[in-house]
Order: sequence, then C-alpha cells, then structure tokens
Amino acid sequence: MTLPLHSRRNFLRGVGVSMALPWLESVPAWADDVPAAVASEGPPVRLAVLFAGNGFHSKEWWAKGQGRDMELGAVLEPLTDFRESLLFLRGLYNAEALKGNIHSSQTGNLLSGAPLASGGEIRSGTSVDQLLAQHVGPRTKVPSLVLGCEKSNPSVHKNYSMLYSSHISWSSPTTPTPLELYPALAFDRLFKDEPRAGDKSVLDSVLADAGDLRRSISLSDRRKLDEYLDSVREVETRIAHAGRRGELQGWRPSLETPDIPRPADGIPQDIGEHMRLMTDILVLAFQTDTTRVCSLKLNNDHSSLRFPNLGVDYMIHHLLSHTDSDDWLKVNRFFVEQVAYLARRLDAIQEGERTALDNSMLVFCSSMLTGNHEANQLPVITLGGAGGRLQGGRVLDYLDAPNRKMCSLFLSLLHKAGVPLDSFGDSDEPLAEV
Repeated sequence: MTLPLHSRRNFLRGVGVSMALPWLESVPAWADDVPAAVASEGPPVRLAVLFAGNGFHSKEWWAKGQGRDMELGAVLEPLTDFRESLLFLRGLYNAEALKGNIHSSQTGNLLSGAPLASGGEIRSGTSVDQLLAQHVGPRTKVPSLVLGCEKSNPSVHKNYSMLYSSHISWSSPTTPTPLELYPALAFDRLFKDEPRAGDKSVLDSVLADAGDLRRSISLSDRRKLDEYLDSVREVETRIAHAGRRGELQGWRPSLETPDIPRPADGIPQDIGEHMRLMTDILVLAFQTDTTRVCSLKLNNDHSSLRFPNLGVDYMIHHLLSHTDSDDWLKVNRFFVEQVAYLARRLDAIQEGERTALDNSMLVFCSSMLTGNHEANQLPVITLGGAGGRLQGGRVLDYLDAPNRKMCSLFLSLLHKAGVPLDSFGDSDEPLAEV
C-alpha cells in the first residue's frame, strides 16, 4: 500500500490545535509540502543548549580517556552511560568575557562572543541558537524554544545589567530572547495555534485525527504513536498539578504570608519538577519536529535558587558556589542529572537507524569554570551525534592551542547543522577536531 505524503503543517489537527508527528517508518513525517523524492532526507539535526550558572566544583569537573574507558570527575559521573556520545572540551573561552565584571559580562556573550555594553545599557550579540533558528526555523512551527527555570534579574551589578546574567539567548544584539518560565505556556506554544485558558486538552482535540492515522500505518508505528500520545498525556497531567506544593524556590520573600494577591498557577514550586517538566517539553519539541533549536537555562548566573529537594536549603546557589563544599558538588550533580535525563529520553526515541540523541547536538556549559569567576577557560561538553557528523567519546584539550575560541566550537556545530558560515562571533575558523 502506498501511503500519502502528509504535511507537518496540517497533520493531527483539532480545533485550535496542531501536533506534529514523531518519526514513523510508514509516513514520511519530515516532509514540509515537498515532493516525495525530496522527503527522504531523514530526521533533522537539532541543537539544544543547557546552561547552569556560577560554574562547578573546582576539583571535580574533568574527564580523561576515550570511549567506554573514559573516566569522569564526580560532577559529570551522572553521564557515565553516555561516555561514547560525550565530547569534553577543555580550554575554550570568550575573550570579551574577560573585559568586564565577574558575572554579567561573563554570561551575556556566552553564546555569541560579542562585546557587551556597560553602564546599564543592553547590547550583546545574536546568539548561536538564534542564528541557527534564522536558518532552520522557517521549516518548523516554532523557530526556537527558549526555556528557563529562574526569572530574569533586571538590576545592575558592577556597572553591567544583570539581564546579561539572566539570558543566554539573544535574538539580536539589543534583544534577549523572551524566556518562557511557565511549562504550561511552553507546552501551549508547541501544540496550540492560539493558546486560551480553559481549552480542553491538546490530546483530546486531536484524537479523531489520530484515530484516522492509526488505520493507515504499520503495527509497529501504531505502538510508537500510542507511546507518543501517552507521553503527551503524562506531561499534560503533570502540568495540571504544577505549582500546588508549598516548597518555594529561589528568592524568598520576607513575609510568611503574602500581602498581595497570589499569582496565577503555572510555575512548579519544586525546582526538580520544574526542570524535569521543561526537559520533557524539550523532548516533545524535538520528537515532533515542532522546533529544532532550544535553549534551557536551568538557572541564572548569580543565581538565587535554593535546593531543599537536596537538603541544601541554607544558602543560595551563588553563595554556595564559593564554598567548593560537598553540598556544592551535590548541587552540581543535580544539574548534570538533568542533562543525563534529557540524553536518556532522547536516546530512547528511535528514528530510523539512529536515535533522537544521535540526531541531536546537546551543549552543556556555564559562564565560568568555578564559582571563583574563572573564565579564562570554560566548562563545556557536547552530547549526541549530529546525525553521524559529531564523534563522541573524546577529550579535546585546547588550553594551549592557538584557536581556543568558544565561537569556533559554535561555528563547527553550525556547519554540522547544515549552516556553512565562514565566520561567527569572533571566530572565522571552526575547530577542526570537532
């Protein structure tokens, strides 16, 4: 039986709702209103950048060896199962980040390498995720997804705007990309054409269309479709319960009882649940090809988050980063566990001969190596295979190399995503080894 070519733009639709499909062998689901002969390119390469502020434990961020024999420091141990997919890069840096203060100017250009304006003015550079979104975004419903788990800080610190510490994604030199903190709104952006409070569930809206599809696909694809719909339902259910626990995160108000009306529900009050929800939404976004570019800011640089879920409730993240204590290591590992969770979820999604992780590039980084503001080398790893173009299981040391620019790494990743630019940021030379 010859199946029709379905367009991602009109597939699985309900009233005010559209849901793109996961990869199915029976359906050329990556087609975008193109002839069948062109629709056989396979799953796309995606980019996700995950950020954790304030660096890591000074003695436990390291890797050595290759492949399955690679040894990881205590911070990175949660990624042990993904050593063959992991690329550890030592010695990369942004020259402009060393010219300003110790937090904002080290973060605001992390993904662009651009010079930053001081004096409270806002000027950075277009970040690598948004540059990629300009090239591949028109092929998807959502050009890019920019998620966060801690609200922006609009104050000024040491003559630089703290908006630099709060945003890693920049749509233009003067525009930090709007940061979505609410899982429900991020979810709606993926699946609802016009998000409206009180609408029935996304899944309920498309069940009739899904039923029609089930009758025209193979048995194995039916199982895959059912698993996908179940995962959508699970995320919807968890979002419905978000924000109902009484354990507050981040900045703590000075009053035990609020003296203003309670804000609307939406942001989970457990930081672990918040991060997992955002990660699950990222997975759904990639799995459905609703977007191919995402950034997830787990916290701010100069962060005020606390971690009662880890038994570390006595000090905010920023101050804890100066201690190099066992609790600091515990918090570091908690952040890396979110990266491992994302990798595991993507690796469980089969897309032809590869998995969604094989077809992705995950970048995990911070704006300083340690909590003592060391930015002359940055902590950065990648996970995933970029559709067979990126080889993991390696440690690359650029500390004494003539080209050790972060933007050279980004230029390499842009090339692997099919955007062969001659230059990006302060670099005109990709990292040849990457």
